[in-house]
Amino acid sequence: MVSSKQRKYVPHLPSLLTVCEQNYARLLRILPDCDTVTLSYTFEINDGLYYRVKILDSSRYTSTVELAQLVDNVPSYLRPVMQIRLYHDANVAEVLSAQHMGKLQPSYAYPNNKMHQPNEKEMTNHFLAEWLSFCLRHLASMRSSVD
Repeated sequence: MVSSKQRKYVPHLPSLLTVCEQNYARLLRILPDCDTVTLSYTFEINDGLYYRVKILDSSRYTSTVELAQLVDNVPSYLRPVMQIRLYHDANVAEVLSAQHMGKLQPSYAYPNNKMHQPNEKEMTNHFLAEWLSFCLRHLASMRSSVD
């Protein structure tokens, strides 16, 4: 039986900050020039599977980037895409949005109409960590281009 007075999910900040710090370091390895607006790096993992890291916005203390999977013969709604904010003064990166769902909230009441998990934002930051690790392990070639 579910209590009508459920406790609100509160993320464990030390572990979340650790993941965000690691994501920042991984992103800088993939995107060394994160202060150049409209710069885009596309790299190939294998035949037909590409990733693109694109700088959407850059200022003195923050940069916003988009990480997207580009793969042939897959509908766009099945391709992972995230917008990530890098905080240069704190050396952390956090996921702002994923899969074009809009801004992720720190936590969600559950159940909810959109079926978000209570810790959706934290899980998305962990997924970003796995995704960036995969990209770094399988980086075959890198091409940079200015859009």
